[in-house]
Amino acid sequence: MRVMTFNLRFENDRDGDNAWIYRRDSVCRLVRRYAPALLGTQEGRWTQLLYLAEQLPDYQLHAPNRIIDDTCQYPTLFYRKDLFYPRDGAEFWLSTRPRIHRSMDWDSAFPRMMSWAGLIVGKGLMPLRVAVTHLDNIGRTARLEQARLLAAWVRKQQGATILMGDFNDHPGSSVHAELTAATTGLADTWQSLERPEDETGFTHHGFNGIPAKTRMDWILVSDHLQVVDVGIARDHEQGRYPSDHFPCWADLDWKP
Repeated sequence: MRVMTFNLRFENDRDGDNAWIYRRDSVCRLVRRYAPALLGTQEGRWTQLLYLAEQLPDYQLHAPNRIIDDTCQYPTLFYRKDLFYPRDGAEFWLSTRPRIHRSMDWDSAFPRMMSWAGLIVGKGLMPLRVAVTHLDNIGRTARLEQARLLAAWVRKQQGATILMGDFNDHPGSSVHAELTAATTGLADTWQSLERPEDETGFTHHGFNGIPAKTRMDWILVSDHLQVVDVGIARDHEQGRYPSDHFPCWADLDWKP
């Protein structure tokens, strides 16, 4: 089961030659090429997400009870229709008022959200919880508090759980420590295979293809799942990259 997290870069006309309209088809081609069973996206405005849903008909866009707001950049799950059956799901804002649309607290620069789905895997009737999120890029206190809200949600889940997204922090951070603590019960798929924490794992590049900042895009999984392989998709088309982040993927299997 391949899982991919992909920060799409929001639709921003100031991006010039890297504006969404020039990248959107390469995003779709990359998804088709890597063929993830589960795709978690970040920064997608609603029009971007609808375009992906239209161009990727094998995937179901999961947005339970979502308030559609053109100003929002949504973390969103797409799942393969032939592999999963939806059971339930919800979304909440990473604030002290999680049910209030666009609510934010602490020093968060932007409203941040988590979207999750309860899925049934194929004919084996295996339950799976999958969550997609995007933590704040400015507020250090906010990131840690947002991570604590996510960790509290994870601890309430029973069975296999996947949490993926852009966490805007480095693997040695308190955010990472909170989410991978023994009490939370998640493991970082990259670290599970002992991949190096150097530039080869950096996931931001600002459209130039040169890895920068840190490995901020993570796929975290519960102990029910075994990590078979991990990778970073550095694909480009004649020097044009589909986003300012490299998508990350992990191949998972069920533990016996």
